[in-house]
Amino acid sequence: MTSIKEQAAISRLLSFLQDWDNAGKVARSNILNNFIEANQGKTAPELEQEFSQGASLFLVRLTTWLRLTYMTGSPLDKLLRSIGVFLSAVSSNRYLIEFLEVGGVLTLLEILALNKITEEDKKESIKLLQVIANSGRKYKELICESYGVRSIAEFLAKSKSEETQEEVQVLLDSLIHGNPKYQNQVYKGLIALLPCASPKAQQLALQTLRTAQLIKDLVNYDVRPALLTGLVALLIPSFKETSKLHSEIVSDSSVLELTAHLPLFLQQAAAAKAIGILARYNTTLAEEMLHLRVVHSLMAAMGNTDHSNSQRQASVTLEYFVELFPVVEEHVRKTMGEELYKLFLSNAENLYMKIDSIQADILAANKVNVARVLHLSGLSYSDMSFYAGHPNEDQVAYITHFQKEDVEEKE
Repeated sequence: MTSIKEQAAISRLLSFLQDWDNAGKVARSNILNNFIEANQGKTAPELEQEFSQGASLFLVRLTTWLRLTYMTGSPLDKLLRSIGVFLSAVSSNRYLIEFLEVGGVLTLLEILALNKITEEDKKESIKLLQVIANSGRKYKELICESYGVRSIAEFLAKSKSEETQEEVQVLLDSLIHGNPKYQNQVYKGLIALLPCASPKAQQLALQTLRTAQLIKDLVNYDVRPALLTGLVALLIPSFKETSKLHSEIVSDSSVLELTAHLPLFLQQAAAAKAIGILARYNTTLAEEMLHLRVVHSLMAAMGNTDHSNSQRQASVTLEYFVELFPVVEEHVRKTMGEELYKLFLSNAENLYMKIDSIQADILAANKVNVARVLHLSGLSYSDMSFYAGHPNEDQVAYITHFQKEDVEEKE
């Protein structure tokens, strides 16, 4: 039997849903205002608690109303922001699936093409697509499979708001990385924007292409060793330089804002992203960076709680190294521990929002040294076991791969 307290909570939920069902446009707008104000930033468990384990009942009403009204030209910003409360909540995978199952991606893409919908509403649609794309590779693929690249690129070319265009660039940048199946499709979409009539769209397209392509070109020249070494070094900013910057801004009233945007941390985030681009572009480059202790440095950047973008970019790049190299997977799992490693695997891109201070310290102070294992790969099985523990079959195969490459290079 349910308790009196539970019965009261269920009664409040049913009353809230009935108010929504019976409300007109103005009343629903007020309900959405109150919902956004009260629930923005809450986790999925907190939303469930707020709605007596029935949050999905309200989400389905929001998605239904969206599908019924988006073609009429009615204001959508509050409705889309309310859906965003669900989709951006920590541990919100269930809400995301529920939204996608009713054609949420197609609806958001169709909104971009409708003339009667305002620029502000279209920007909210782009933000929801960002949330979906950032939820993982399969969601990026879903957007691309829904002819999303074409719709998004066309909207970028036609948009009159630079702020909105910049949000579109963020989305395209997300789709171009960690999406090997459709990466070329995104490249083609960006290239198609170059002759468009919007100077801002041209600039953003070039900027996104340059980020993805310029460094790839440089690694083909003799600056390659210095480039790779320099990128890995930027993952761990110099303590002296960081302290100097802190001393210069400590008297400023906006110290917290400035700390979050320290130039060294911006470099750190950019380096983590560039390393990911190079690793996906060429496995040989990824192997070379392993010898530079890139795994240790990426994990250290993931522990930088002063700059969330550094954490996010480093986490996404580390995920690729873990997937690519069994020896990296073994050492990362061992250092993180099972609980943190499971969080990492579930959603690497949003890991920074889920870890606590202790877990951040574990990452920042990690002693992972995959480079040493690779250095020892030419030793006997027993010698290697002494340093790295008894390797599994995948690790033996991986190290044998390195030995084979060494022999081929000598020949």
